[in-house]
Amino acid sequence: MTKQPQFTVTDKPETLNVTFHLNGNETTLYVAPSRRLVDVLRTDLAMTGTKISCEIGRCGACIVLVDGVPHNSCLLMIYQCEGKSVETIENLQHEKPNRVQQAFLEEGALQCGYCTPGMVMALKGMLNNKENPTYNEMKEALAGNLCRCTGYGGILRVLRKLSSDDID
Repeated sequence: MTKQPQFTVTDKPETLNVTFHLNGNETTLYVAPSRRLVDVLRTDLAMTGTKISCEIGRCGACIVLVDGVPHNSCLLMIYQCEGKSVETIENLQHEKPNRVQQAFLEEGALQCGYCTPGMVMALKGMLNNKENPTYNEMKEALAGNLCRCTGYGGILRVLRKLSSDDID
């Protein structure tokens, strides 16, 4: 049996008190339960690294990690984050580039950069859960991420560089 979140209704009946960990920091917000995580991140918290594109969970530009697992933040309501840990691309700015970011830089796997945060977070989430994934497993992890600029050559080189396969 899973534990049900405990919400506190504020004096405004249309808002909820939602508490979660955002990039390692406990965060409490008073928001309408109908708000999407992506909108709260970008509008209320000025975390614009998470992008909005298709708004229906098909492009991957808005991927964040929730309890270490990639999620499309455009499909996640803020109340669903109660008691969870949310990690955005902004959390990576305080450290030297991780191996995913470094591979994107070395392989020239970005152009406009709009899709890059979602791809980095999707791959980071996979690597959180599987230390040495194969090329095909990593390709599958990016199946929901679209890039309209690069033609995927650089992105595929990133997967080759990060994979446990010996692919030439």
